[in-house]
Amino acid sequence: MSVLACDGQISVSGPVTLLTVEALMASGDALIREGARAVDLAGVVKVDSSALAMLLHWIRTARAENFSLVVKNAPDSLRSLARLYDLEGLVFGAEET
Repeated sequence: MSVLACDGQISVSGPVTLLTVEALMASGDALIREGARAVDLAGVVKVDSSALAMLLHWIRTARAENFSLVVKNAPDSLRSLARLYDLEGLVFGAEET
């Protein structure tokens, strides 16, 4: 699992589950406060509902810094969870295509 930043984008890789989310969330939080404006989830291999909690937290952090966070390349399993909890528009509303 890792969170890396390059050119204003956070790249998340590995599993985003209850076992990994706390460290990922803290790393991403710091990067957002430093100016990251997008999250690329292409490297995520496994998710549970804590991945949604992480993204919602990052979205709130970005809003506190007065900008929107773009979420890209979300795995289908994460989209399914967001749809289940009726959060798809909130989490992926600013998604780039």
